[in-house]
Amino acid sequence: MSTHPPTQCGLATFNSALAGHLLQGGARGGFIRMVEGTPPASDDPRVAYTWSTDSVDGWRRAARTLNSHDVAVVQHEYGIYPGPDGDHIVPMLDQLTVPSIVVLHTVLTTPSARQKAVLEQIVQSAHAVVTMTGTARDRLIAGYDVDPAKVTVIPHGAADHSAQPAAKRTRPHLLTWGLIGPGKGIEWAIRALAQLSDVEPRPTYTVAGKTHPKVLEHQGEAYRTSLQELAAELGVADSVHFDPIYRDDASLSKLINSADVVLLPYDSREQVTSGVLIEAVAAGVPVVATPFPHAVEVLTDGPGLLVPYGDARAMANAIRDIITEPDLAAISSAPSSTTLLWPAVAGRYSALAHQLLAASRISVPA
Repeated sequence: MSTHPPTQCGLATFNSALAGHLLQGGARGGFIRMVEGTPPASDDPRVAYTWSTDSVDGWRRAARTLNSHDVAVVQHEYGIYPGPDGDHIVPMLDQLTVPSIVVLHTVLTTPSARQKAVLEQIVQSAHAVVTMTGTARDRLIAGYDVDPAKVTVIPHGAADHSAQPAAKRTRPHLLTWGLIGPGKGIEWAIRALAQLSDVEPRPTYTVAGKTHPKVLEHQGEAYRTSLQELAAELGVADSVHFDPIYRDDASLSKLINSADVVLLPYDSREQVTSGVLIEAVAAGVPVVATPFPHAVEVLTDGPGLLVPYGDARAMANAIRDIITEPDLAAISSAPSSTTLLWPAVAGRYSALAHQLLAASRISVPA
């Protein structure tokens, strides 16, 4: 249960990839698709039910649908379920008669009282909870009244990008991708690019991705326009390419493989999960990132460099070091562990599901 394509967001992409690899591994199942307002059409026959946030009691139908399967895998983000802080997920979980795995995409350091209460109820109702980083697990256990025995760390999965090689460009290529909006810190990357005039040939920077739908609804393209104006003001407009499309897997793989450095200049100090970070690391592309929690966990003494928040000079220096010093350019050149790839990650979810089934004395079909 999650947002699901054709919805374009990181949660939908994650759920689709996880479910797809579970099904490829021999499982059978379907989706409950979360949508806002009137449900858009879906031609995916695996969508068993579409739960609209406008539905007062959609959680009842969702629970009945999940109970027709052996195990329920539920993605959690505060913004996708109805009710204050998405609290309609709580009675839905309470109605389940099958084992449930809840995947937490956000664990806030300073939640509101309501957010904290909702998350604690979710963990209490779930049979197992998954965080994608040790940082998120530690934060959950330290800041919330939850049973630590329920919490398992399974990393965010990544695609295998090796099948889509791309020719390296004549100029060093910097890349940021994903849904964009205020808080992504792209302005700091553009300011850093402007400080690389001493690098020859001068790097190019691609900002790939649409504006986040909720940002677009409330602010239009104001953020993207401000970035374009900043690039022009700093004299680097000819080196910054805005690519406002939502790419399919093959196209995204080629784009990632064309990059010399992936930039994650995020302003967030809360982000415990970044699919973009894991995709870059799995593809073997060096990363320069601000010290948001997931980046600290993955990049410290690892395949990238951390720079302070809002420090364009430090970011420029890190980029310069990677693209001009062979030893640093090779920090991600070794093949990434296959444990980050989706087949291995889906295998861990499958193993957890079988453990829950065994514990509940439900037989697993051969």
